[in-house]
Amino acid sequence: MNFSRLTLGTVQFGLDYGIANTAGKPSLDTVCEIIKAAYDGGVTALDTAAAYGTSEEVLGEALERLGLRGSMTVVSKIPPITAATDAEAESFIEETLRESLRRLRLERLDACLFHREDDLRYLPLLEQMVTKGLIGGAGVSLDSDRYLSAAASAKYIQLPQNALDRRFEPFWPVVRENQITVFARSVYLQGLLLMPEERIKPGLQAVVPWRRKLEALAIEAGCPMAELCMRYVLSNPDIASVLTGVDTPEQMRENLRLAAGGALPEELASKVRACVPVLPEALIRPALWRK
Repeated sequence: MNFSRLTLGTVQFGLDYGIANTAGKPSLDTVCEIIKAAYDGGVTALDTAAAYGTSEEVLGEALERLGLRGSMTVVSKIPPITAATDAEAESFIEETLRESLRRLRLERLDACLFHREDDLRYLPLLEQMVTKGLIGGAGVSLDSDRYLSAAASAKYIQLPQNALDRRFEPFWPVVRENQITVFARSVYLQGLLLMPEERIKPGLQAVVPWRRKLEALAIEAGCPMAELCMRYVLSNPDIASVLTGVDTPEQMRENLRLAAGGALPEELASKVRACVPVLPEALIRPALWRK
């Protein structure tokens, strides 16, 4: 299955999401405008989850209104599993999957992932949903590098990737060998890479020196920081699609414009990789940030 080079992330359609988000959830009309701008720009893949508040319902209604139901590839996720037995876990997976399909107004998901990486042990159960015709493929959304060995058998993997995050570099040869479809999220690290420096909270100030190094490279290359960040991730040939979450149609069109530049020149991409070491997980993993 081929995915567009960009995937529209939709968590912000159902939740107030991201440390740089000051506007809250967009209205349904705005969601429709965002999806239309994405589709018109060649984006045919959407990422959502049952845990993203009302995102699935909003997405289902928007696709119906736009006449795009069935025209876009949809990936969703199974909520954290608390079952005591495999039989209970299988029942939970199928029930929540069918609920997601109902909310999305779809008969089948192109791919379904475990939202919590700890649930990767249930991958064979999720793969059974392929044989039932409910999903096209199964996988997991990773948040750390602890499960890379187990994830090697998944067909689809979503993971964070940006100019500050080096954790997953050892995994790329496995991706190539096993032909895993990888979706990269967190290109801007929830906005931390782009927000005004004075708005960075005290607990994340350690990121500032490294961000300044990246900003210096962007200035030297004559491109905005956002373009450097987006095109750096696009430079990785092992990433099938890059997730981009936006709050407005204008932001969507801007991301399309940035992505149109394609991969960075190899010399510049190498400089980006060389200027940032492997940083502490607490600094680059939003789940560990103090709220």
